Amino acid sequence: MNQKTKTITGMGLLTALVIILQALAISIRFGMFNITLVLVPIIVGAALYGMLAGAWLGLVFGIIVLFTDAGVFLAVNIPGTIITCILKGILAGLCAGAIYHFLQSKNRVVAVVAAGIAAPIVNTGIFLLGCRIFFYDTIKEWAAGLGFESAGAYLIFGMVGINFIVELAINLVLSAATVQIINTILKKR
Repeated sequence: MNQKTKTITGMGLLTALVIILQALAISIRFGMFNITLVLVPIIVGAALYGMLAGAWLGLVFGIIVLFTDAGVFLAVNIPGTIITCILKGILAGLCAGAIYHFLQSKNRVVAVVAAGIAAPIVNTGIFLLGCRIFFYDTIKEWAAGLGFESAGAYLIFGMVGINFIVELAINLVLSAATVQIINTILKKR
């Protein structure tokens, strides 16, 4: 099998894995949102096939989130929800891939851990930015209704705090397995 066929096959499998894992995540909720289980396959794809592969897998993730976990935001601002969901996925994959490829020649383990840290930071950061740009008035109302002193406190402690910590922990715990997957596939090449 030539390299192009292997890449298409690998990306197809990773795309399917992203869809399945994010669909399974619907039932795992910490705080207000489902956790993201797909950052590891996005990192693996970015490591094996490049930053654009990470961006593609992030796009698929963003589309799945849009259709499974964004209803409350779609009711407030449809374009803002679409932009936020898609952008946070693409940039999480792209940034993880860029960091991995920058560091991998020095140390693959460090590259995977750094990409594993970057992916949830970018994913959550873009979500928070989207909330500030597109949904701030609504977020302020939700915060006041739930007794938070500010919209910022509500965003961090009420909406994303626990999810972010769980997603980051999953990536860090699975870093060794991620390195092993990447090493195994690269040896076969």
